[in-house]
Amino acid sequence: MSEYQRPEDLSLAKELIRLAPKEAQAFLGLKSAAERHDGVIPEKYRELISIAVALTTQCSYCIDAHTKNAARAGATREEIAEAVFIASALRAGAAVGHGLLALRLFDEASHANALQG
Repeated sequence: MSEYQRPEDLSLAKELIRLAPKEAQAFLGLKSAAERHDGVIPEKYRELISIAVALTTQCSYCIDAHTKNAARAGATREEIAEAVFIASALRAGAAVGHGLLALRLFDEASHANALQG
């Protein structure tokens, strides 16, 4: 398998929706609300936010769609670059935050092991 995700996989979207219509409609309603053009947040900024989220969730299809949408909405390459580094900083920060959790869990496990042994 040379490519895990392929653009042609998107052709399965209608089938996925058909297989789970209620869930699909709920998802599509949320997606529609998030991507609306009449919100307080301008379209360009919605797309830059969407790119940053897509980078952290690592959704190739979302990165593709929202980067194209951002270009149409007037975003610049510099804005895309800043969104990349903002997302990466926050993603790294989340790793540190989860590292604090791991450290506490380790301490709790070590304490429990000491009580047992």
